[in-house]
Amino acid sequence: MKKYHFIFDKNKKAQNYRKKLLKKFKNYSPSKSSCIIIFGGDGFMLKNLKRYFKFNKPFYGVNCGSYGFLMNNSNIGQLEKKISKSKKTIINSLSVNCSYNNGLKKNMIAINEISVFRQSKQTASLNISVGQKQIIKKLIGDGVLVSTPAGSTAYNLSVHGPILSLNSGKLAITPISPFRPRRWRGKIISNKSVIKIKNLNPKKRPIAAVADNVELRNVKTLSIKRNKKVNIRLLFDSSRSLVKRIKSEIKRQNNSKR
Repeated sequence: MKKYHFIFDKNKKAQNYRKKLLKKFKNYSPSKSSCIIIFGGDGFMLKNLKRYFKFNKPFYGVNCGSYGFLMNNSNIGQLEKKISKSKKTIINSLSVNCSYNNGLKKNMIAINEISVFRQSKQTASLNISVGQKQIIKKLIGDGVLVSTPAGSTAYNLSVHGPILSLNSGKLAITPISPFRPRRWRGKIISNKSVIKIKNLNPKKRPIAAVADNVELRNVKTLSIKRNKKVNIRLLFDSSRSLVKRIKSEIKRQNNSKR
């Protein structure tokens, strides 16, 4: 029998699974387990992926939330068999270096996206460059986000950004309610690129940066790039793979444009 480490959200559905499963399985520590199984929604999954990726174990998610894009169906009958037959998908993360307040610096990890928002009633005023090339001298709007392929169907899609296939080797830069330039719809770039975002007026127009579910306020500059050291292994039932779901979303998006 495989050794599992179980993590349960606090909602009623996840806690019901906790009562059932911990009677049947021993809950091994993350370091001694062969797989980490997470019961919750996408937000809970992202939180724990960032907390436990250092153990270099595969993750299997069971949906106890609403949509559960990163999760498997909540039917846990023959759980061991489902995990043994699951297919592995590797996703990368973003490394985000932020300067904020009075010279403070912080590094964050983002699996889905890094979002930059206006922090007050004033719109954000941002300068965006990719590598040595300045792509937007001044973006006026609610903000901008940089999305990975895994996160391209989440918030990025909601603000009309492109959906990226997992093996595309791309990142999406998508504006949030742009006012100037009004017609700019963003840019798809190589995941080898370094994106730099600068707040042009931090005193009058403060901004916040959110890496999935971790927020940092009064941000002045951000440097964003692919984190080559963090490769996360997700396990999916063959009928519910992340690749299939992203392809389905791409097809749906293309049909809506016709």
